[in-house]
Amino acid sequence: MKISIYATLAALSLALPAVAQEGDAAKGEKEFNKCKACHMVQAPDGTDIVKGGKTGPNLYGVVGRKIASVEGFKYGDGILEVAEKNPDMVWSEADLIEYVTDPKPWLVEKTGDSAAKTKMTFKLGKNQADVVAFLAQHSSDAGAEAAPAEGAAN
Repeated sequence: MKISIYATLAALSLALPAVAQEGDAAKGEKEFNKCKACHMVQAPDGTDIVKGGKTGPNLYGVVGRKIASVEGFKYGDGILEVAEKNPDMVWSEADLIEYVTDPKPWLVEKTGDSAAKTKMTFKLGKNQADVVAFLAQHSSDAGAEAAPAEGAAN
């Protein structure tokens, strides 16, 4: 009987992270207010979905987009190293959730460089999946996330 209970608890604990990543886009839109000091969400035709800053890249189409690929944006060395080491890697919802939670450990993991630096110092402490669900709504490639590059976890 105890084994059955432990097995059930183990199965539930493994299933929870998958469920936890399901975000609510409507809640994420509100939560994105914390992000708009640095980021905007602007469609290619110039339509502002969320007016915001230009310190960070435009996040329209970020889910499914290649890492560090917004033309004309000056990325930091750490994220450029990720893009260089993983030229086919795109932003998956899972990677974005991990990145916005704390960018530095994500960069360290993806580059293998414990000294990797990020220009993004903000850490989103909660509702990450909601924000990413909101961004996925404005990403035409969100359902077509590419397979991870060899040696890259996606």
